[in-house]
Amino acid sequence: MKAENLRIVFRSTVYENRPRRSEEFAEIAREIRRDIIKMLVLAGSGHSGGPLGTADIHAVLFFGGYMRYRPKDPWWPGRDRYVLSAGHLCPVLYATLARAGFFPVEELRTLRKYGSRLQGHPGRDMGLPGLETSTASLGQGISIAVGMALSDKWLDKSDRRVFALTGDGELQEGSVWEAAMAAAHYKLDNLCWIVDNNDCQIDGRVPNVMSIYPIDKKFEAFGFAVMQCDGHDYEELSTCLEQFLENHRRAIGKPTVIIARTKMGRGVSFMEDDYRWHGKPPTPEQALKALQELEDPYITVVEPAEV
Repeated sequence: MKAENLRIVFRSTVYENRPRRSEEFAEIAREIRRDIIKMLVLAGSGHSGGPLGTADIHAVLFFGGYMRYRPKDPWWPGRDRYVLSAGHLCPVLYATLARAGFFPVEELRTLRKYGSRLQGHPGRDMGLPGLETSTASLGQGISIAVGMALSDKWLDKSDRRVFALTGDGELQEGSVWEAAMAAAHYKLDNLCWIVDNNDCQIDGRVPNVMSIYPIDKKFEAFGFAVMQCDGHDYEELSTCLEQFLENHRRAIGKPTVIIARTKMGRGVSFMEDDYRWHGKPPTPEQALKALQELEDPYITVVEPAEV
C-alpha cells in the first residue's frame, strides 16, 4: 500500500482555550494524535513516538485556559509564550496550533514538504503564526525560554508566563543545567518547565544511554519548585498547571518544573513505550491501523483504480 491509497481527511474542528472538565480533553488529544499520524504518513518521514506521547500535555496546556494567547492576533504583546525545546516533536505542536486556530488545519498536509511553513524542526523564519522560536539542537530551546522569562520579569516587568517542554533524554545536555541554574538564580517564577519523562530516546532507554535520575532531586537542588504527575492524566496535569499559576501569582521566587511521566507512542498500541518509534513515521498499513485505533471516522482505503 502507498500513502495515496489512504483517503486522509483532516476535520476542520478548532477548539476554544477555556477552563474544561478533565474528561473534555480526551477528544482533543485524540484529534491531535490523528493529525500526527496523518501528517507523518503523508510526509513519509518524521518522529512518531514523542509527539503522540505529549498530545495530552499539549491538549491541557493549550485548551484548558492555562496559557494566554490570541490565534487571530498571534503576536499580541500580552500573550504567554511556549517553547518546544525538543524541536523534533514538532508534529504535536503544529497539530495543536492548527486546532487552536492559528492557521488552517488543511496546512497540516504540508509537513516536511519543500517550501512548507511546517518543517521537520520548528523554524521561526518560516513565518508560522504561534511559533515563538526555532528549535532543533537539544538543550538550546530551554535556554531561549529562560531568556524570555528573564526579559519578561526583570526588563519588561510584565506578568507574562513562559512555558517550555524538554525531553528527558535532553537533560543529558550540559546547557540544560546551565539554563536551570540561571532560572533559579534570577528567581524566574514566571517559568514553567515541563519535562516529558517517557524514559526513551533514539538509542534506547534513558537509564541505559546515560541516566538522568533522580530528576526531581536534581531540580530541587537547583532551586526549583518541583511537581510530578502522570502526563496522561488530565486532572493531574491540570492540578500542576494551576499550581504553577498560583506560584506565579504569589511570586515565590522559584521557577517551576513539572515532571510528567508519559509513554512514547501513547494511543497507538504497537508504538506505545517502544523507543524504536522515536524517529520514524508509520507505513501506510501502520497508519491505517493506528487511525482505526484512534477511532478516526473518515479513514478509508482507496482501490488502486480510484487513485
